[in-house]
Amino acid sequence: MKNLAAALSGKPWIWSFVAAALVWLATITYTGGQGGGAILSAALSFATFTIIVGLGQMLVITTGPGNVDLSIPATITLSGVVAMKVMDTETSRLLIGVVAALAASFVVGCFNFGLIRLLRIPPIIATLSSSFLVLSTAISYGRGLRIKPPPPLAEFATMRMLGIPVVALFVLLLTIAIAVLLSRTLYGRSVSAVGQNMRAAWLAGFNVDRTRFSTYVLSALLAGVCGIVLSGFSGGAALNMGEEFLLASIAVVVIGGTSVAGGRASVPGIWGAAIFMYLLVTMLNTFGASAVIRLVLTGLIIIVVIVIAGGEKEQR
Repeated sequence: MKNLAAALSGKPWIWSFVAAALVWLATITYTGGQGGGAILSAALSFATFTIIVGLGQMLVITTGPGNVDLSIPATITLSGVVAMKVMDTETSRLLIGVVAALAASFVVGCFNFGLIRLLRIPPIIATLSSSFLVLSTAISYGRGLRIKPPPPLAEFATMRMLGIPVVALFVLLLTIAIAVLLSRTLYGRSVSAVGQNMRAAWLAGFNVDRTRFSTYVLSALLAGVCGIVLSGFSGGAALNMGEEFLLASIAVVVIGGTSVAGGRASVPGIWGAAIFMYLLVTMLNTFGASAVIRLVLTGLIIIVVIVIAGGEKEQR
């Protein structure tokens, strides 16, 4: 047991789960033990959307310093709008709508990398600029209409099995797939190598451009998946549906233990960080904290968790 505890303490991602557990315990202690299960169930429901985009952002950040995808919120909106417009509430058009939404997301990923590679624009500027164009496209295409999702999509996004959201199980499978992709494939090794030292990776024979292209496309596709599922969960697409995921997608990556210097991803940490962030807001609301106090305490607590999780020295 001591060896296991020592091994776990050396994993940066473990601290996000520890923080989530402490926040949950503080909440149910304040409520006298009432609603603990309901809070966890709600956390699984709402945190899954952050987990989806967090996985994509994690891949981008792992490719090295300066790499970040700020177009995620706009891509979520575009995907949701395209899916709902194409489906048009018809179950028979569900698959076509999903394919159309993912195709639109794929184009966003290609466009982002084109700005970065061909025009030599820094990723943070390229994806921020792209987000304005993508959101404008979503506004123009959606024209402010809110179309309900087909019943199967709404049921999938809201259904529960034994109290566990079905969408959380779907995201768990998606997380496992990303973990296998990073640990068992040439692409995963390429992402780590490029993140540690791009020139050294190129000299070692890795196709740096293909790796970065694949990463930005995967990030956009995952944002697209989030847009589709979120539309089903919330009863349709809205033009502000992606706003909250801009900073959240970055925060869960950093809190979860992924190195902001690149070269080291932390897949399980995305889950712990996303659940922690939801539980933190729930705890502060339960305590009756004002909006100002909630913002200040949220920021301070997140900083503490990041400092603890990032205590491991970077090795180059």
